[in-house]
Amino acid sequence: MELDVFKYRDELKLRTKQFVLRVVKLYQSLSKTTEAQIIGKQLFRSGTSVGANYRAACRARSNAEYYSKISIVIEEADETMFWLEVLWESNIVKQKLLQSLYNENEEMLKIMVISRKNSEKNKFNHSVTQLFSYSS
Repeated sequence: MELDVFKYRDELKLRTKQFVLRVVKLYQSLSKTTEAQIIGKQLFRSGTSVGANYRAACRARSNAEYYSKISIVIEEADETMFWLEVLWESNIVKQKLLQSLYNENEEMLKIMVISRKNSEKNKFNHSVTQLFSYSS
């Protein structure tokens, strides 16, 4: 079981990194208009923070530290959803071009919320094994 925890944690680290790379690619493709760049930078900051803070959460030394770090991931993922919505609702980027990234962000947000809830139940066992059964 313990190996499974590390396996799933590593899979989620990879998944969050891939998400970050997709956010970077989206930012690079945005038009150079003022509004696209301002909104894009907000998306860039929050979207890249998801991966970085998830890695930090994985290195937590206590349940309290994990809870704090994973809460930051949740906040940043939620903010990322907001900026993706703004991009398409303002017609800067067509929704169909953002839908896959939006869906991935939403799914990871759900996983992180469950992980935070599980961390409250399990003393310093931030296992993500149950999470992948949820997202499948």
